[in-house]
Amino acid sequence: MADQLSVPPVLKGNHAWFFDLDGTLAEIKPHPDQVFLTSEVRNALHLLAQKNEGAVALVSGRSMAELDTLASPLHFPLAGVHGAQRRDFNGKTHTVELPSDVVHTLHDQLTTALAVMPGCELEAKGMAFALHYRQAPQYEERIMALAQGIVGLYPQLALQPGKCVVELKPQGISKGEAIAAFMQEAPFRGRTPVFVGDDLTDEAGFRVVNQLNGISIKVGPGATQAQWRLASVADVHQWLQTIADNQLLQEKALTDRRDGHESLSRSI
Repeated sequence: MADQLSVPPVLKGNHAWFFDLDGTLAEIKPHPDQVFLTSEVRNALHLLAQKNEGAVALVSGRSMAELDTLASPLHFPLAGVHGAQRRDFNGKTHTVELPSDVVHTLHDQLTTALAVMPGCELEAKGMAFALHYRQAPQYEERIMALAQGIVGLYPQLALQPGKCVVELKPQGISKGEAIAAFMQEAPFRGRTPVFVGDDLTDEAGFRVVNQLNGISIKVGPGATQAQWRLASVADVHQWLQTIADNQLLQEKALTDRRDGHESLSRSI
């Protein structure tokens, strides 16, 4: 879709909420360890979960362990490593693994290859590998060629480009598949899905949400399959806060009406 997408409405009703993290809920930093969620964002997510029977999940390229650390003390359903890891609402984990010999061989190959590209960084995720070049953008073409060569040697792998990163992950996993799995389970089942993301890795999620007649929201510029757009992480925060404030006002109105009804009943 073109860049002239509208800002999403302040949503009300029966929704299932899915959020990417880096570049969506949190600003992208030079190094992944510098990323954090503000207390305001955590509070808004907590309120969303309370008002939607827990139908809030984080869907990210990060590992589930990292997501738990960033969201602490909150504990959400998660899809980590683009869906290779998934924890459902009941705490059951679902994991797609690569053979251990493949993991060890790949780690050695990639470590050796990146050693001659200063500033590039290998992030090993167990069942996937991320090749970061944010600190050395001059190596983008070499990183892409390296990743394409690895995928050519290992047909069980798929290549996933992102913002200053290329990931090697197991075939058949995506954020879209993770969202589709959540939508078949309580408390997500029967709700209208909402997915907010910023990167190429999120397009599979937008596609699935669109197929389910949900709300897909792209953060930042660029071509996308999403139906709506928020310009920045700050705009995501403002949009979430507005939704949270509206829910609190609705709750207060219900409480006031109930208290008024009870007062009237007592007077009668």
